Amino acid sequence: MHIHILGICGTFMGGIALLARSAGHQVTGCDANVYPPMSTQLASEGIALTEGFSAEQINIQPDLFVVGNAISRGNPLLEAILDRNLPYISGPQWLADNILHDRWVLAVAGTHGKTTTTSILAWILEFAGLNPSFLIGGVPGNFGVSARLTDSPFFVIEADEYDAAFCDKRSKFVHYRSRTIVLNNLEFDHADIFADLAAIETQFHHLVRTVPGNGLIVANRAEPALTRVLDRGCWTEVAWFNDRAGDGWQASQVIGDARFEVESGGFEVRLAGNLQGQVPVFALPGEHNRANALAALVAARHAGVSIDVGIAALAGFNGVKRRLEVRGVVRGVTVIDDFAHHPTAIKATLDGLRQKVGAARIFAVLEPRSNTMKLGVMAAQLASSLELADQVICYANNLGWDVDAALKPLGERAQCFGNIQLLIESISSNVSAGDYVVIMSNGSFAGVHELLLQELGRAVAPAI
Repeated sequence: MHIHILGICGTFMGGIALLARSAGHQVTGCDANVYPPMSTQLASEGIALTEGFSAEQINIQPDLFVVGNAISRGNPLLEAILDRNLPYISGPQWLADNILHDRWVLAVAGTHGKTTTTSILAWILEFAGLNPSFLIGGVPGNFGVSARLTDSPFFVIEADEYDAAFCDKRSKFVHYRSRTIVLNNLEFDHADIFADLAAIETQFHHLVRTVPGNGLIVANRAEPALTRVLDRGCWTEVAWFNDRAGDGWQASQVIGDARFEVESGGFEVRLAGNLQGQVPVFALPGEHNRANALAALVAARHAGVSIDVGIAALAGFNGVKRRLEVRGVVRGVTVIDDFAHHPTAIKATLDGLRQKVGAARIFAVLEPRSNTMKLGVMAAQLASSLELADQVICYANNLGWDVDAALKPLGERAQCFGNIQLLIESISSNVSAGDYVVIMSNGSFAGVHELLLQELGRAVAPAI
């Protein structure tokens, strides 16, 4: 089959392209602003890309058009497809029908931590010799690609609550017919398509309704919204994690044991308070990442991987690109890239980094780029989420709300810039050896990471 993918350079749709190509389909696609690394990754797989969405692309005459959720009515190619009654389908539906229908799907859903938890879960199954297929919204260090297709019955997928396509406003994850599901957490997000948290809870309830009775739901006990979701109806066994006072799974640091220094990221795994194993080394800092790892261990256990084997896998987990990823160290200044863009994720990122670096100075550089952040829905929570940073630098370009006012509680610690070069120069002139600069955005942020490293390289080190 020849499929032509609209919006092929998005992480999800690009992953579908790679899976479809691996499954033997002819794949072409189009997108606006086609650029590396996705363009080169797709080209290396023999996938031809067209810049833009011209209506003339119907002359390619594929058997099927696969439409990404970034494509809206009014798009010239989409309008041509509709006018001519040509066959089309959403990305999640194509994936379900052609790849997932006969596999054991392990899905990871939630507002935060999906990419990290999915990556850990895929690595645990790989370490255990189960050779899983996967589709992840990032690039795990252990694999180097965001998607792959194998002959294994196991498929690990990052399960997004965003809608599937212009023609299907259900959340993507209801299409996947998952057998094992991780419900990591649940907060209000995606203000561009959801009116409130209750609307998102309804979509998660729809997800729960798709899990078979012999499946497993791995749910975060510390999240009241998830309790509400499951109280609406649940027909599947639930394994609770982050269950500090109950019969569920817990992950806790060990204080006063030389094998579990903060720098190692080590922790204990317990079930109803009973020790199940000890993780002496784990690459990702912070309580939220211990919870991510714990959820992955429990989900992998459902697929037949013992806790001991899962714990052994954690020691070899190499992290995920754009999740506290060190991009370079210049003049003793460490520049880190992180995907955090929701206040809860920002706070968790800074908390994890603070645990790792101790009293060292942290410069938090934020681009409010997500649709929710652009709408200013989270403005009131922004300052408190940045409290652990010594300095806050915000790129406030063409936002419809007053970022300066939102950051006012931070006083002189916070600065806002509307110009990337001025932002970079300000950071470069104020940092010194031993400082950490963590850059948080869900986009490319105009390549500020490399620009800052170059500026630091050009700058003259201050006299001692």
